[in-house]
Amino acid sequence: MPLTPDDYRKPLAHATAHAADWLDSLPSRPIGPRENIEQLEAAFAMELPEGPTDATDVVDELARLAQPGLMAIGSGRFFGWVMGGTLPAALASDWMVSAWDQNNGLRYATPAAAAIEERAGAWILDLLGLPPSSSIGFTTGGTMANFVGLASGRGAVLEAAGWNVNRDGLTGAPKVTVLAGREVHSSVELVLRYLGLGEPTLVASDDQGRIRLDALADALDAVSGPLIVSLQAGNLHSGAFDPLAEAIRMAHAHGAWVHVDGAFGLWAAASPRWNDALDGLHAADSWATDAHKTLNVPYDCGVAIVARAGAATSAFTSHTSYFIRDDAGVADPMDRVPELSRRSRGIPVWAALRSLGRSGAVALVEGLAANARALAEGLASIPGVEVLNDVVFTQITVAFGSDERTRAVTRALIDDGVVWMSGSRWAGREVLRISVSNWSTDAADVARSVDAVARAVAR
Repeated sequence: MPLTPDDYRKPLAHATAHAADWLDSLPSRPIGPRENIEQLEAAFAMELPEGPTDATDVVDELARLAQPGLMAIGSGRFFGWVMGGTLPAALASDWMVSAWDQNNGLRYATPAAAAIEERAGAWILDLLGLPPSSSIGFTTGGTMANFVGLASGRGAVLEAAGWNVNRDGLTGAPKVTVLAGREVHSSVELVLRYLGLGEPTLVASDDQGRIRLDALADALDAVSGPLIVSLQAGNLHSGAFDPLAEAIRMAHAHGAWVHVDGAFGLWAAASPRWNDALDGLHAADSWATDAHKTLNVPYDCGVAIVARAGAATSAFTSHTSYFIRDDAGVADPMDRVPELSRRSRGIPVWAALRSLGRSGAVALVEGLAANARALAEGLASIPGVEVLNDVVFTQITVAFGSDERTRAVTRALIDDGVVWMSGSRWAGREVLRISVSNWSTDAADVARSVDAVARAVAR
């Protein structure tokens, strides 16, 4: 039988009810999943049905079976990894993105989606003080945003050396050297493997993970040929920012392409509070960030920005007879990112920024940092807790004495269920890493989280 609009209404209504129940539960539910992967695999181990199942029944079954295995990432007491929550306007618009089901590749074919994303991109460039003529594309996340920036850089530095990587590939090409701080994020290292550039040459960092300018100067002097320098806006453990202005100046003096990995920290540029820390940011050649971190839009949404738009389109534009281009001479969305087909993930970015406005975006960023400072102060007051980093943005790294004790406290904290903070290793020590990324975290969440850590320490 042909589908009618009514065939969607009941399952969508049930999905809305289940989603609302989930959101209502976040303030009080344990943060971690209540069932493990083996239990969930068993719950979903049914055979493929021989015939159709009513769509509403499918939605209800999915909600019932999945709920015990869900992590409350949207809770104000979730501080694991660097995962933001979801702003109301961003969540609601993401539902419409799925309903509209626009393949945002071509401006001609899906003009509404393309226009919305172009405006969202312009707002981001304005908010962060980056060159307004930059290419901006929406990727799956920070890894692929780094991919866009570094692929654009690879093509640009090889072109400057007289090599066309698009035509001739990498076999026989001049070696491209990539310099990065010793605490470079693994996603950058992964991308360099994707791009056939191998491991970066690591440059010494200081005790907060910032690249050392004296070590960078020595590394630059030792390189000849095509060169990329990868810097950080927000260290994974400390939140610290590389000394961007001087590092970029030095790198450009050696003809390097400069890429800035700012998965969560790039958003600090929205606030004048970090003007000094981010001085010179605008002078880089490419930047990568995540909107599903600090901006709090739903997964997934990375943002890839390239100052020289032609470098991005050279790396990613494809041509075939069935791609219908408009007559404006503007790059299509698919010319700025690796995907030809993708959901319109920039629409929730537009909705988030439209709902926040400039002042709201600044307040969001400053509020996250204020909560991080409050958490750090509360934790430092607990006997046996050592805050290891200067809390300059939204990251806190703590230890509880020996590595064994730190691991034990981390396990006790997760078992308690009131908060989720993730274990890690930094500066040769086992640590508990706390990322304050959720717009909904408030003073009560901070107090409950400090109490939870105190209980775990006491145990």
